[in-house]
Amino acid sequence: MPWWAVLSSACAPVLLIGGWRLAAARQPGGFDPVSQTISALAARGAADRWIMSTALAGVGVCHAITAAGLVPVAVPARLLLATGGAATVALTVLPLPVTGDSPAHVAAASVAFSALSLWPASAGRDAKPGRGLWRSAAAGLLGLLGWFGIEYLAEGSRLGLSERVLAGAQALWPLAAVLLARRR
Repeated sequence: MPWWAVLSSACAPVLLIGGWRLAAARQPGGFDPVSQTISALAARGAADRWIMSTALAGVGVCHAITAAGLVPVAVPARLLLATGGAATVALTVLPLPVTGDSPAHVAAASVAFSALSLWPASAGRDAKPGRGLWRSAAAGLLGLLGWFGIEYLAEGSRLGLSERVLAGAQALWPLAAVLLARRR
């Protein structure tokens, strides 16, 4: 496992969580991370939106770099991880408007969240060691994606929380995958 894949996989969760915490702290009048989304921190009209936009772009690039370095993992899984990374970068150029949703932003977020939830499931027979852990990760990420989808469609009061738990888990799994591959 190349050192740069280890570094990129470790940077992704730091950028994501650090980015949303710093960007939320910069919002005048406060920010409710339970009900408000990460995208709201990078939306047009958000205070210092560049913080969350830069963090998201960094996370996306980290996922692509990690995918390139995860050679022991099946190619379809690596392609899904890279696709999730590219879609995460796309979110930065397709921000939410000041009010409402953006179909392009929703599409990019859908691709990102779906790809980043599905990639562990497509690791296949190559997911050694820890095949059971890969399956558990896939089931967990898909379950979290379902929770987020329900909150989004129902306009639930815990939309921001469900998104943060999902995105955080998706940012942490590549690090776990790299560490598992290093043990191989």
